[in-house]
Amino acid sequence: MGLPLYTSDDSKRELEIRNAAIQFLAVQYHIGEWKPDTRLTSPLILELQRLVINQIYTCAGSFRDGPVWLSDGKHIPPDHGEVPGLVAEMCGYINDNWDRTAIHLASYLMWRVNWIHPFFGGNGRTARGVAYLILCAKLGFLLPGTTTIPDRIVSDRKPYYAALHDADSAWARGELNVRQMEDMMSSLLAKQLYEVHEKATGISLADK
Repeated sequence: MGLPLYTSDDSKRELEIRNAAIQFLAVQYHIGEWKPDTRLTSPLILELQRLVINQIYTCAGSFRDGPVWLSDGKHIPPDHGEVPGLVAEMCGYINDNWDRTAIHLASYLMWRVNWIHPFFGGNGRTARGVAYLILCAKLGFLLPGTTTIPDRIVSDRKPYYAALHDADSAWARGELNVRQMEDMMSSLLAKQLYEVHEKATGISLADK
């Protein structure tokens, strides 16, 4: 289990803010460097997790080596021994299905990282980071907007949790179905781009 490295709640919060900014810079870098033959890999996902947990917990940059339990009790993540293989399989899905839509690929990652829960800490932040990276990489550019999809998820987590639970339920039935996550991601993408339009024109689309 990852042990805490921070000295107080205030220092933890400061480290989380700093690390989130550093991780986003890394996401931007990888979007800019993404080529047609670039592939999503386990080391990249480990690096994104390391950046958000760095100096907060000792588990930064490492897959979990023990069990985890989620607070809602609705999903029990797989045994830690399966984690490396499942993460490699998840990356393979993205690489082998690159012809799917950007929203589908990002939605799949958003759910699958949380389902595997490969880390003792930083799973949600890593899921949101890698999903946004792949969304932009598939589109071929960094999306404009200051309030990004990950930011919007954090500000209202209920639709996010509902979409995760829906995909979990489908998977328990033997189905891969992330449509609810896709709907949420599409809505948040529209809001991010609407914000850009409003800033550029001074006109709210809601007023039209």
